[in-house]
Amino acid sequence: MTKAILRVAFSTALAAAFLSSTALAAPKSQLVLAIGGEPEGGYDPLTGWGRYGHPLFHSTLLTRDADLKTRPDLATEWSLSDDRLTWTIRLRPDTKFSDGSPLTAEDVAFTFNEAAKIGSAADLTALEAARAIDDQTVEFRLKKPWITFTENFYALGIVPSDSYGEGYARKPIGSGPYKLVSWTEGQQLIVEKNPNYYGETGPFERITFLFTEEDTSLAAAQAGQVDMVSVPATAADAAPQGFKQIVAQSVDNRGIVFPMVKDEGKVVGEGKKIGNDVTADPAIRRAVNLGIDRNQLVEVALLGHGSPAAGPADGLPWSNPDAAVNFDLELAKTELEQAGWVLGNDGIRVKDGLRAAFPINYPASDSTRRMLAETVSAQMKALGIEATATGKSWDEIGRIMHSEPVLFGWGSHSPLEVYNLYQSSLSGVEFYNAGFYANPTVDQHLAAAQSAESLEASFGDWRKAEWDGSTGFGAKGDAAWAWLVNLDHVYYVNECLEIGATQIEPHGHGWPITAMIQTWKWTCE
Repeated sequence: MTKAILRVAFSTALAAAFLSSTALAAPKSQLVLAIGGEPEGGYDPLTGWGRYGHPLFHSTLLTRDADLKTRPDLATEWSLSDDRLTWTIRLRPDTKFSDGSPLTAEDVAFTFNEAAKIGSAADLTALEAARAIDDQTVEFRLKKPWITFTENFYALGIVPSDSYGEGYARKPIGSGPYKLVSWTEGQQLIVEKNPNYYGETGPFERITFLFTEEDTSLAAAQAGQVDMVSVPATAADAAPQGFKQIVAQSVDNRGIVFPMVKDEGKVVGEGKKIGNDVTADPAIRRAVNLGIDRNQLVEVALLGHGSPAAGPADGLPWSNPDAAVNFDLELAKTELEQAGWVLGNDGIRVKDGLRAAFPINYPASDSTRRMLAETVSAQMKALGIEATATGKSWDEIGRIMHSEPVLFGWGSHSPLEVYNLYQSSLSGVEFYNAGFYANPTVDQHLAAAQSAESLEASFGDWRKAEWDGSTGFGAKGDAAWAWLVNLDHVYYVNECLEIGATQIEPHGHGWPITAMIQTWKWTCE
């Protein structure tokens, strides 16, 4: 389908949504949202749906409020055994799926076991088995202490054991606040309230999600045809008439991962090269971290809509602010000179015949990452480092990410992401630990965190992994990454739509703004 035909289709969908919503009497009971693309795999929580926002059609065992504090959802009680190997959870009684069938512990156990079996997007590697003790009690037996297993309680939507199967992603049945009415791929999703939902649902009987490109979404907002639209930084300073700007703080970060080992001709997988002699030198990595003016990155690449990043989880309780370094160009130069990197005739430093040169690879389709890469490249010239911004396809990035620096984006509500990025045993696994980082002391801290008696009790060990006063993965230690910025998530919202407090939002896949959707209200009459 051509872009022209798509725009006609989108315009038709927009017009229909607008006419249906304006025909309603106040207070308004329908919303039209243009807040991101559709999930590639459909609406199956076992394959990743709902991890970055609200699962809409599904309930989870636990949920988080605006302050990221734990709140019950399906679960009413939960406990971990003294040996850290068994979770026991009691469920709320009389819960039903949207088709009227009961939700029991058997459905919860099935969801977790099936997700583990298919190797879903959820991290269930530590699960030995889930089993129903009775209709309202489920037990999770773990292979090893693994405190981040709890993230599945917040993120994995529960599916019905008797009807889950092929085609489920297109016609999901769940116990969440909404049920699917129709999905026109590439255009829109329409949902309605689930009459069997046990919790607060708010006033909106029907919500239409439009899958439009950024320019089309913004035009729809300017025409008054949508109630909310997410916008990039380049369009975030001129709200359409009748709209207010909502800015959600995020841990949706961008950073450069460095290959940590020397190039010794090793390969993994299908011939993927490992190692880079330049970035294997810790002086290079520390100097880059010291020589990046992150405030300038926020202003130039994000037009002020973000904040400097010091690590992978800034502002969250497992992040260590003591690991951060300040912009110091002279100290960065001293670091390089003391390590033997001297300026060559062309202004680029050299050590033992090796030039301080490397690409900064980024996905060519991402304009924000391009601006970040180009700005960092310009800043590195002052250090005598030739860091060339290089746009590539994701396929190309997948082939070179173990041997060349790559500008990635991450950001999660779980410290599991920290584990995945820095645990040595995950070197080269998918996109995790792409630089083959390894530090036995950091591994020990990560293991201690995973063995903690509760998530809260683990925070200190996560912080030590970043910097314990002597070593760590952070910029004061091994400087395995150069974290750059955290993006603001910017939305234009109808002045009559009150969405309340927003969470610190994770990486922008999915629709993180919908995390508190049941509390939204229409304030105009």
